[in-house]
Amino acid sequence: MNLSRDRLLRRGDYVLGSFLKPEHVDGYINAVNPGDRSDLLGRFPFSARSVDDAVDAATTGAARWRRLGLMDRAAAVRRFRDQLQTHGEALSRLVCRENGKPIWEARQEVAAALRTIDLYLDDGLGLIAPRIIEEIGARTDHLPRGVVGIVCPYNLPVQLAVGTSVAAVLCGNSVVMKPSKFTPGIGQAIVELWDRCKLPRGVVNLVQGSGSVVGARLVSHPGLDALVFVGSYESAREVRRATVDRPELPTLCLTGGKGIALVLDDAEVDRSVYEILVGACLTTGQRHNSTARVILTEKVWNAVVPELVRRAGRLQIGYGLSPDTFMGPVISENFRSRYKKYGRAVMAKGHRAHIEADSVEVPGMRGNYVRPAIYEMDWRSGNGFLNEEPPGPTILLYKVADWQEAIHLHNQALYRLCASVFTRTDNPNLGEIKEGLRTGALNINRSTIGTSLRLPSVGLGRAGNGVVAGMELLRVLTYPRAGITESRPFDASHLVPGVGWSENPNAPEPTTHDEESDLGGALELSGE
Repeated sequence: MNLSRDRLLRRGDYVLGSFLKPEHVDGYINAVNPGDRSDLLGRFPFSARSVDDAVDAATTGAARWRRLGLMDRAAAVRRFRDQLQTHGEALSRLVCRENGKPIWEARQEVAAALRTIDLYLDDGLGLIAPRIIEEIGARTDHLPRGVVGIVCPYNLPVQLAVGTSVAAVLCGNSVVMKPSKFTPGIGQAIVELWDRCKLPRGVVNLVQGSGSVVGARLVSHPGLDALVFVGSYESAREVRRATVDRPELPTLCLTGGKGIALVLDDAEVDRSVYEILVGACLTTGQRHNSTARVILTEKVWNAVVPELVRRAGRLQIGYGLSPDTFMGPVISENFRSRYKKYGRAVMAKGHRAHIEADSVEVPGMRGNYVRPAIYEMDWRSGNGFLNEEPPGPTILLYKVADWQEAIHLHNQALYRLCASVFTRTDNPNLGEIKEGLRTGALNINRSTIGTSLRLPSVGLGRAGNGVVAGMELLRVLTYPRAGITESRPFDASHLVPGVGWSENPNAPEPTTHDEESDLGGALELSGE
């Protein structure tokens, strides 16, 4: 097994088409292998001043890039796709090393990023293509916003960075991207791929650093024309505070909060257990839509819960390059401490642990390994832990009387990004169940992590700010400009009444037919 420990070449920030190390260093971030903390990938310097340079460069790049046609921009995105496919295996191994994901999952993430590009090129172009209505001389163009700030998370460092940057570039914008402080090497690698695509200088820019220094400077920068933020609810509140004086700034906040599964009387046990377990533990429970809460009816409780506990204990936990590993480490030692602290807090409120949150030792590796935690919640006592995001692979179980109570309990949760319902598809109550659930996405007999870029997505409650993502991100990063062109010669005989256009006071008024015809034509679009 190749456990490469070579340090990355730390190129610095990427500004105006060149990698530059900051002259004035505000601090350093350390890229550490979470599966083997003795493996330091590199020490990356950062500076808040780099944000100003990057936004200035992006302003220059946007002015040139927006003048290119949609097909020319699509050709550049195709070149980027070719680079991603060519270097996909190397990037997957970097994800395994810097993020901790098993190599098979890292490869799946790169493949998902490639599919994302394909969908934007195949289906997305039609969303931002001009709309022409020839009979009235009308046209709508989707124009780029300008400079787009992108703040990326660590849990899907390739897919989200690729998806958001490709969407922005395809729409004609320039980009200033800040990767997570935990995955600076992956962010650098993605921008290296953009660098090979021969874009005008300043179209794609990268700044490294912590969220408190570099991230805060980026989201509050007056030179931004749009902002995409993916992270925690607490960080999103800071973004809101930083942009309070710019209510006009288009902002997409994806804050996750995790998903909720409902297991009803007629659910298939094996399918429910498998989908819940994978949904809760893939990416070591660190996805924004990981399954965290499971609401089960009394009738199915005794069949599902023991099997869920038994299967959770059989998951293979280990280093990402081991071929039989299902679940790698959490991203940091601090995150592992928070995961265990959360479990202790649950226990302190009188809830029962089927599997308590704890560390796991992996032979030969000093990493941030944990096991899945499963708690049975006495939610009727008044503290059901419905308002916090459970960290890591944590599953909270809630017993309810029936599907009506399951819906009622679900809708009390503050984070309602996505929900799964496990039931027969011919359940006569399924329509009412769908209608009653207040959630941004609803999967039937599928995990909460199941999603498609073709579908619009929005988180309810604290899971987002109500701006639609998915393929609709292309609309967020553009604005529609409508216009009407009149090519007919001016005809003074077809005017609305009362304008006093004629110099002859004895000239006859237009006929009633002409008045209605002209007025109807003038107001046609307002009727739409």
